Amino acid sequence: MGPGRQTRLLIAAWALLAGGAGNAAPGQQLFATCAPCHGARAEGVSATNAPALAGQHAVYLQRQLQNFRSGVRGVHKADVLGAQMRAAVTALRDDAAVASVASFVATLPKTTVKPAARADMRNGNNLYQGKCGACHGGKAEGNASLSTPRLAGLDAAYLKRQYQHFRDGVRGTHPQDRYGRQMSVMANVLPTDKDLDDVIAFIHTMGAAQ
Repeated sequence: MGPGRQTRLLIAAWALLAGGAGNAAPGQQLFATCAPCHGARAEGVSATNAPALAGQHAVYLQRQLQNFRSGVRGVHKADVLGAQMRAAVTALRDDAAVASVASFVATLPKTTVKPAARADMRNGNNLYQGKCGACHGGKAEGNASLSTPRLAGLDAAYLKRQYQHFRDGVRGTHPQDRYGRQMSVMANVLPTDKDLDDVIAFIHTMGAAQ
């Protein structure tokens, strides 16, 4: 699916979402318009580069949607996919729809991802527990009290892209993105891309344990 078509699909979906935002439609009904990109159970769709959302903390989902709406996220010229998402969520008319969808998605069954076969799990374990676990949890389950997201169910391509975005200043530089700025500082702790791949593979081993 090309970027232009994907953007149109996102905008159309979120426009439908916004149309129902003025009434008391539950989050489940509202999420039906998100399913073409994120999957019927919010499990993520690789063809649209849409990450899994299922089982993520509601407060995190809500904050990211608001960040896209307000221009805190998705404005850097290198963040093409973020710009598509930002274009889509501008159709939302109020905060109630955002909160409703986020709350519903948080109730969906958690996703799991098969770890990469050739990763160095020992290296991934050591790096994750030493650099990431204190914030994201010992099982990459996230920590709502620290406003850190669940990582275990996110696909490798998305995790790698977002880490690189934080590292390269594509994400987490906006003055209002308090938590993103914290992550941008931490996105320099993995020395090599191989280390990042090992950490991601280790993260995926923990998804089934939750």
